[in-house]
Amino acid sequence: MISAGARLIDILRQQLGLTGTKEGCRLGECGTCTVLIDRRPHLACMTLAAKVDQEVLTIEGLSDTYLKVKQAFADEGGFQCGFCTPGQIMNAVFLLEAQPEQNEDESWLREQLSGNICRCTGYAGILRAILKLLPQTGRDPQRSDHE
Repeated sequence: MISAGARLIDILRQQLGLTGTKEGCRLGECGTCTVLIDRRPHLACMTLAAKVDQEVLTIEGLSDTYLKVKQAFADEGGFQCGFCTPGQIMNAVFLLEAQPEQNEDESWLREQLSGNICRCTGYAGILRAILKLLPQTGRDPQRSDHE
């Protein structure tokens, strides 16, 4: 039984043992707790578990097809301390799946990633990782405009 006020992050971490989703700010501002609900990003720290009646996908639930996302983050230096990584990867998976035509606009991508805060300022590596996964567009992911 889920209490009416239980947050999704508490259910995931404490009751289900899915600790890959991290809690950062507890205010919905950092994006560390991003999960996909019905394939769209949501902040688990701000989501009431009792209100969720769709599929919830956490970092633990990413299938082998998403290993390429994790590998791109590793290859491009998108990992530093790793605290924000699960939320960053969940947002990247959403962006790569749901918005492929807009992902070719690097400024749009940066705006979409702005809700996921990296305390280590590893944004260049994160952006390179996502750009690396896009279909070939003639861009060199090693040379990002914001570096």
